[in-house]
Amino acid sequence: MVYVALAGNLLVAITKFIAAAVSGSSSMLSEGVHSLVDCSNEVLLLYGYRRSLRRPDRSHPFGYGRELYFWSFVVALLLFALGAGVSIYEGIAHIQRPEPLTNIGINYLVLLAAALFEGGSWLMALRVFRRQKRELSYWQAIRESKDPPSFMVLLEDTAALIGIAIAACGVFAADRTGISALDGVASILIGVVLAVTATILARETKALLIGERASQRINDSIVALAREQAGVEDANGALTVHLAPDQIVAALSLEFEDELRTPAIEKSVVELEQRIRTRHPEIVALFVKPQTRRTFDQAAAKRSV
Repeated sequence: MVYVALAGNLLVAITKFIAAAVSGSSSMLSEGVHSLVDCSNEVLLLYGYRRSLRRPDRSHPFGYGRELYFWSFVVALLLFALGAGVSIYEGIAHIQRPEPLTNIGINYLVLLAAALFEGGSWLMALRVFRRQKRELSYWQAIRESKDPPSFMVLLEDTAALIGIAIAACGVFAADRTGISALDGVASILIGVVLAVTATILARETKALLIGERASQRINDSIVALAREQAGVEDANGALTVHLAPDQIVAALSLEFEDELRTPAIEKSVVELEQRIRTRHPEIVALFVKPQTRRTFDQAAAKRSV
């Protein structure tokens, strides 16, 4: 999906810059910058994927999964600083020093081609994300997703299509009214769309970078498996955190049967770990803390203060 978006944005960026140079359109130049930023974003996402797959070592015992979250956050910052910043700056400059547009037909042809490229990428991203979101709404799925590229490509393509529509309206209005500054207004509006998109992406990726828990379904499943384990009196609860979309660290609070000795407790923990990893292979590390329910509740109360 990311490779398709990268190829499409690269072709679109080239055509937009050519059209902007020929016609002098500010909104078209903003769209070219937007597509170029999208290209760099997809390259960074691919780089983040590759870095996140590195194996654990002595200095990073849990691996490098959060590299993906870091580079996703960088992508959001670039979209805001370069995409939105340059578009708004270019729009203001065009309003202050308006120049008449030329070769309007080229702008329309490029925008049509861009809409086709971006539309194809958007449809593919939408299909993939729709399969992942299941019964959740789109907004809920974005908030709960642990895989930034899955929703980043969709949001970027959505912003791109909105930007194309705004650029077309700006070119049309400037051509029909003869007021060239309207093309600059369209460029500013494109920058606003990019700024809003970047803000959403930054907020979601920052939360993942800091550390988000696994879904309630996985938490409940871990606790249920622990309660079924021989030798476990009760499972008080589980704490989880995502290191990457498919990497989770989990900590279990368990109350073991009073008559169990250390070897029996160790055997029970090993069996439980095997069962949990069989059901949830994305759990890369599991820690078990023997606790009574009272001790666990006291610790939970302190965390919530």
